[in-house]
Amino acid sequence: MPATPVSSFSRSIEDFVAHLRGERRASPHTLEAYRRDLTQLRAFLEQRLGRPPALLDIGKLELRAWLAALTRDQSTSTIARKLASVRSLYKFLSRAEPSRENPAEGLATPRLRRPMPLVLSTDAAGRVMEAPSQTPSALMTDGGDGAEQARLRRDRLILELLYGCGLRVHELAAMDKDALQLNAGVLSVLGKGKKERLVPVGRLCQQAHDEYLPYRAMLRHPKTGFQDSRALLLGRHGRRLGVRQIQSLVRRYGVLGTGRADLHPHALRHTCATHMLEGGADLRVIQEFLGHQSLSTTQRYTHVSVEQLLRVYDQSHPLAVAGEKVKH
Repeated sequence: MPATPVSSFSRSIEDFVAHLRGERRASPHTLEAYRRDLTQLRAFLEQRLGRPPALLDIGKLELRAWLAALTRDQSTSTIARKLASVRSLYKFLSRAEPSRENPAEGLATPRLRRPMPLVLSTDAAGRVMEAPSQTPSALMTDGGDGAEQARLRRDRLILELLYGCGLRVHELAAMDKDALQLNAGVLSVLGKGKKERLVPVGRLCQQAHDEYLPYRAMLRHPKTGFQDSRALLLGRHGRRLGVRQIQSLVRRYGVLGTGRADLHPHALRHTCATHMLEGGADLRVIQEFLGHQSLSTTQRYTHVSVEQLLRVYDQSHPLAVAGEKVKH
């Protein structure tokens, strides 16, 4: 059986992932997504060829066949992402060999219809922020269990940081207790690509932080007394609160505050950006605030505001309803 070529596709995938990890400092989630997409292509080609594929085996015809196979059970957005992974791989390979042909060039990306992100109204966002203080435990006249009071104050801080500071849920979960610089009124955030940014902190967020911090000591393991000394947000056993736990808490307060069971942390980030835009903030300021690498990512919030404007117009203007005439 002939040896696998040195320029095998498998080796190229590993070199590419190592580049993303080392030079681009991509997150583990991003690395796994690229590896999964390219490994699926490799498996398709291996089945088609009857042997491990080499780079020379991959042309436009092979990629079109792969994309056609994907259309049987994959969404348009998933197919577009997988094609983008292949393009990124060949862009990386062209650095070492500029003359290398990129078979992904010229292949049409499936047309995407990006769904509008969930954005709360100002009133609804306010109700979500207040939801922890409206729970039965918070309303107990005797104060109730100290650890429960600590969790409620922690939850209020979580909501304020997601909506008031527009944080990503991963950024929030990784935050240490010394991230908030009260004297300067800013929050130090470690974003994508381990890039640090300073985010201004509003009065209500600072208030939530000040109310939570004295109670933080109560969040420790009931038997061992263990408590993470660095993490800002702690769970029942004194460990750093995880992403899934934060997501679950946001869903809970979405139901309590608005009756919605589909509220998620990123929706609060969307809401933050949209409300800033509607309040007159410049797109460049919002880009810096959210930690977006590209302005085009931030520009989608202009579409959200236009959609909201159209909804208000449809509800309020006498000429808004199609085909309906104003009688004089």
